[in-house]
Parts: sequence; C-alpha cells; structure tokens
Amino acid sequence: MPSVRLGFGLLAALAAGGAVVLLGYCVYLDRRRRRDLAIRRCLGDQRRAEQSKAQAQARQLWDPAKKEKLQEFFLQEVQMGKFCLARGEHGMGVEHLTNALLVCGQPKELLTFYKHTLPPEVFQMLLYKIPLICQQLEADMYEQKYLKDDPY
Repeated sequence: MPSVRLGFGLLAALAAGGAVVLLGYCVYLDRRRRRDLAIRRCLGDQRRAEQSKAQAQARQLWDPAKKEKLQEFFLQEVQMGKFCLARGEHGMGVEHLTNALLVCGQPKELLTFYKHTLPPEVFQMLLYKIPLICQQLEADMYEQKYLKDDPY
C-alpha cells in the first residue's frame, strides 16, 4: 500500500509542477507579446483597418440618396398594402405592409397605427408574418455577406 500512495503523490506532484510550468510559460508569452513592437503595430494596423471599414459602411448606410429610395419604397409598400386590402387580398396586403414595417424608421409607432386602423384578423396576420420576414431577411443578409466575402 505505501507504494500506491507514493505513486499517487508523485503523480500529483508531477501534475502540479506541469501546471506551474505551463502557467509560467503563458505569463512569459503574454509579456513578450505585450512588449514586442511588431505585434503591437500589426494589431494597431488591424484595428485601424476595421475602424475605417466600419466608418465607410456607416457612411454608405446614411447616404441621402438611399434614404430617399427607402422612403419611396416605404410609401409604395404602404399604398400597395392598402390597395390589396381594399380588394380583399389580405395575404398580399399583409406582405406589403410587413415590407413597409421592415424599412420604417419607427416600427413601434407604425405597429400602433396598424393596430388602430386594420381589422383585427389582418393585424394578427401581420404580427404572425413579422418573425418570418425577419428570418428571411437575416438569411438573405448572411448570404449576401458570404457571397461578398467570397473571392471566387
């Protein structure tokens, strides 16, 4: 029995020693990474590139021409939705109203407006349709990003 205890004690000591060596090596690499100027420059360059890319995307997002096109699209979808609902085509009307809701700058206010003006069954159809359209929009955006990043 004493040999088994000695074996477990030796194994535990080796494991503790290995952990201390590993921790020491991690501290050494971290200090080296922090002090190395080439690594710091590389990380700084990457951060600056990401920031400029994000700023360029933000500028494109708030382009006045795009904003006008979105407003035109919003008004067109609302009109088409009203037209379809007036003709009794509730499915197509809800589709157009959902599209208008997606591009609207203030969706909560538009939803409250819809709640007061639309018949309850049409409003329920609209509420049911919103998550489905959002999922489709996210999938389209992901696919667009994937195709945009693909070099081929």
